[in-house]
Amino acid sequence: MKITIAKDEHTFDVMAAWRIIGQMLSKPDSVIGLSTGQTTKNMHAIVSDIYKQYPFDTSKVTLFNVDELTNLPRSYAGCCYTMIAEQIARTLNIPEERFIMPDTVAEESECRKFQAALEARGGIDLQMLGLGKNGHIGINQPGSPFGCETRLTEMDPEFEARVRQETGVGPDHKLGGLTLGVRTIMHSRRIVLIAKGENKAKMVETMLKGPVTEDIPASVLQLHPNCEFLLDADAARYVADMA
Repeated sequence: MKITIAKDEHTFDVMAAWRIIGQMLSKPDSVIGLSTGQTTKNMHAIVSDIYKQYPFDTSKVTLFNVDELTNLPRSYAGCCYTMIAEQIARTLNIPEERFIMPDTVAEESECRKFQAALEARGGIDLQMLGLGKNGHIGINQPGSPFGCETRLTEMDPEFEARVRQETGVGPDHKLGGLTLGVRTIMHSRRIVLIAKGENKAKMVETMLKGPVTEDIPASVLQLHPNCEFLLDADAARYVADMA
């Protein structure tokens, strides 16, 4: 395992941004998976700022997100398509045909279509992954089989409640998510797991020092041959001895 600890949050954001930029520069036709959330917003802004100052060729780069919310319109600001499009895809001038995202109104066939589109591009070169408070990666919640591929799944109840409040969607309207499965994620040639903040410190410790178990989906990353765990000092509080 490779563990990198940034001294503070800003350094963390810059280092994470350069993981993405470096992949694009080293392999101009890279297929890069991103993640959404508070952990990634600043690093996406840094990637965009650097590109604006020092433009480089992105015409052959393929971007996608590890997951998407389902049964919501793309106009909802919290949809992964909208966030990735606004935060990084459009600012980097990624061609629309190279911004691969599933439909937000999805059935099982959309899972197969999404995975097939990535495989047609040659598979995932770099997957950036956030860490959920309960150890989830993508929308692979605790208990997700390690052998699962791209699939429909359920949101975390706390997150779902927030989405319903923001959208005004009632309890009778089924919400969920579409996510790359654990097996699909593990087939990525390179993974960078990013986590920052003291609220992630205990889960980082469990993920890295605990057993590999489906109860903590992120723990399987211990077995990936090319995975970097990029942490800020707060998130690394209990694992600094491993770096």
